[in-house]
Amino acid sequence: MVDLWDGLRQAFWLVVTLDAELLDIALRSLRVTLTALVIACAIALPLAAMLAVRRYRWRRATIAVLNALMGLPPVVVGLIVYILLSRSGPLGALGLLFTPTAMIIAQVIIIVPLIASIAHQSLRDLWAEYHDLLISMNVTQSQKVRTLLWDARRALLTAALAGFGRGIGEVGAIMIVGGNIDNVTRVLTTAIALETGKGQFALALALGFILIALAISVNLIIHWMGQTEQESRW
Repeated sequence: MVDLWDGLRQAFWLVVTLDAELLDIALRSLRVTLTALVIACAIALPLAAMLAVRRYRWRRATIAVLNALMGLPPVVVGLIVYILLSRSGPLGALGLLFTPTAMIIAQVIIIVPLIASIAHQSLRDLWAEYHDLLISMNVTQSQKVRTLLWDARRALLTAALAGFGRGIGEVGAIMIVGGNIDNVTRVLTTAIALETGKGQFALALALGFILIALAISVNLIIHWMGQTEQESRW
């Protein structure tokens, strides 16, 4: 019990004093996840809008596959990316393995299905309201997509925040493709796993505090946005 309280005290002190190592790891985590989030949104949101607007033969199958990919095990994603980026893989010549870029690629693959699936639900409902109006105006497919994306921006932001929460807490795929290299690819989740294994509970707890704070902040933002949307104050 004494060790626990001592570890908590040291962890709190590390957070309050903005320890250099702690800050470096936290900023690297945010940089990797935010970069992956921007790329994932650029892929997932237009895809979700096209699935809502267009009707084609394999549309239902595409949506089903997209929803199924939400449960794709992250370690499997990490393994696939590792094989692709390894020296003997098809992209090995790029030298991306064990770099932040490899971690970003893995996170993009993980969060694109999540963002696309959540966004599609909102865009589908909005398309049901806008369908007759936009068809009567004889607008192009791209104009329909842009209209839906703009008018559903609040719901899409919620989808993006959900993707951020999934990405910032990822450890399996990141560990495989990033290697947990100090000052290069070490992020919050992998650092927690490493420091816990070394018995350095103070730093592990401090990193955990930051990770929990980020997760709570994201959930509070999502909850607040849901409440304001229901109360028609946006």
